[in-house]
Amino acid sequence: MKTIAISLALASLLAPTAGVCAPPAVVEAVQFPAWLERGGNAVPLTPGTVLQAQDRLRTGGNARVQLKLPEGSAVKLGENAQFVFEKAEDKGIFRATLSVLSGAFRFTTDVLRKGQKRDIAIKVQNVTAGIRGTDLWGKSTGERDLVCLLEGKISVGAEGHPTVTLDQRLDFYQKPRGGEPAVAKVDEEQIAKWSQETEIATNGPAARAGGKWTVRVATYRARDGALFLNRVLRANGYPSEVVPFEKLHAVQVTGLAGEDEARALMANLRGVKGVEIPILVVPQ
Repeated sequence: MKTIAISLALASLLAPTAGVCAPPAVVEAVQFPAWLERGGNAVPLTPGTVLQAQDRLRTGGNARVQLKLPEGSAVKLGENAQFVFEKAEDKGIFRATLSVLSGAFRFTTDVLRKGQKRDIAIKVQNVTAGIRGTDLWGKSTGERDLVCLLEGKISVGAEGHPTVTLDQRLDFYQKPRGGEPAVAKVDEEQIAKWSQETEIATNGPAARAGGKWTVRVATYRARDGALFLNRVLRANGYPSEVVPFEKLHAVQVTGLAGEDEARALMANLRGVKGVEIPILVVPQ
């Protein structure tokens, strides 16, 4: 899609000229709004974006992001999250360091690739989890950092405290701000609630690679008006573009996964200053 191509081209321009050469991690889906920060610049995050070392992702209210790592694992981010893809390399063993600065996340190993050799560290503020193949959920808030084991086995610890091993489903490790770390157990009901914090909603304003639905936000006779609204939308985390439309200039967002997702985006956009009545564009 044109929007994805533009975003990838811009992202490549922002790429650092030196640094760790990392195998690609790819953005699979985005429930808007969300941003990619690279080299001190921020652009709206779009599906298909290939991440580089030190890229930072941010999500807004009720937003979600889904990533695929090159060795098959999936990473999901919840709303108001900040995540850094610090580094990755594959020299027979896939090694990566991921950092969750705030918000909820979930890391899940591909069931068909559990035999893949991996050594992944996920830092959740003051807590670090060592992963070789598992399913876990975690979150960093103003009150605490926590990591909960859903399947497999992980080593986890906080700076200045001994590392412990979690190998029982629903065990979780938490480190309160200014307090001592502790291991406890959570029930299935709580896990179900936590899981929803990182899942893309079935009717949320989400885009996926190959999505064919479009929302036409507004049309203008003068290109300057279209460019102004485009800048506003992109600053708010929506990957809009300006295109010709019947001798006018249309501002639109493409790549929506389906009609429900497109209509959800229309509802979101009505809260952006300058947006009046978005129009749904049905795929041909």
